[in-house]
Amino acid sequence: MSGPESLFKRPRSMRRGAGLTFLFAGVLAAGAATGSFGSEPHKSAESPPRSTPVAQDVSEAAAEAMADGKSPTDAAREAVSRSGDRWGKVYDEKEYEKFEQALDGEYTGVGLWTRRDGAGRIEVAAVQHDGPAARAGIAEGDRLRSIDGHRLDGRSPAEVVRLLRGGDDAGPGSEVTLGLQRGKRTWDSTLERATLEKQTVSVRDFGDGTRLVKVTSFTKGSGAEVGKAVTSAPAGHGILLDLRGNSGGLVAEAVDAASAFLDGGLVATYDVRGEQRALHAIRGGQTSRPLVVLVDGGTMSAAELLAGALQDRGRAVVVGSRTFGKGSVQMPTRLPDGSVAELTVGHYRTPSGRSVDGRGITPDLNAGEDAEARARTVLSGLGPPS
Repeated sequence: MSGPESLFKRPRSMRRGAGLTFLFAGVLAAGAATGSFGSEPHKSAESPPRSTPVAQDVSEAAAEAMADGKSPTDAAREAVSRSGDRWGKVYDEKEYEKFEQALDGEYTGVGLWTRRDGAGRIEVAAVQHDGPAARAGIAEGDRLRSIDGHRLDGRSPAEVVRLLRGGDDAGPGSEVTLGLQRGKRTWDSTLERATLEKQTVSVRDFGDGTRLVKVTSFTKGSGAEVGKAVTSAPAGHGILLDLRGNSGGLVAEAVDAASAFLDGGLVATYDVRGEQRALHAIRGGQTSRPLVVLVDGGTMSAAELLAGALQDRGRAVVVGSRTFGKGSVQMPTRLPDGSVAELTVGHYRTPSGRSVDGRGITPDLNAGEDAEARARTVLSGLGPPS
């Protein structure tokens, strides 16, 4: 049982395996080694939602194309483009399978992330513990010179991601050859892609009594990991919740994360085809531990919902720059050839009734490159948890 009707009654009835999502904008692809995330499919709700005119148009275009021996996916994409739905998108069946896997907290890859250095060269930013790259001895700071013979200097991060991912047949067990450099040493390493767990929540403690909890996206289990990070923080430590660059994900996970800081109550309201519904936190969160939330222009969707809820409820000081402004609800329509059209059906609002879509969340304190330092200063002024 899934869909918005079954998911967002009261918090204890939420089912972690099936969450209404914000549609990802694709920016995760630039920082991950395996590809971008998309929306989770929704199985049949107890009461199937009414179809929208756009959904009907897209479905009819796909059915007509199939009857004429043409591509239903291409026809659906044209229909979505004509609809004016800014966030509408059509995924082919294989793309959607990868998105499902990503939202399950898994991905197919070699377990490394990349960044571009000041000279425009690609280097390894991080290596996942016990992944293929780690087992091959690849380390953070190694220069990534080529992938399957394709030189990387001057390529965009998204191009590097696509090469690391490989084609549609590049599943677990497929090989990719990396050209690497460490100091003066150069070598090639052939790795087998594997199914790996995505690490979306990381924790770092500072000597000044701050625990930094970084959340890169909301996949299954992310909310619980935030909760663990908060409850296990040493006595006297405030929390710096870093949502910068977080493109969103599963709304239920963002609500779970909010529950770590709230003692129940409203997290957000939303409408689906005009019907108003609400999301509530689970009771029992830590309400006295000092909290500062870091955001920027890459903070989107479910991450904006979380930041807005903590701000509106007076639970956190928000520091950084205005967030992206993606606050619309997408739901899927399965097409005759197995492809999926994600179409906008509603919008979210923060507890005070603010619309996120097109507006974003305005921080309480604007900060740029020094945002983390300023956030830690603010956090120190909030006092120790009581």
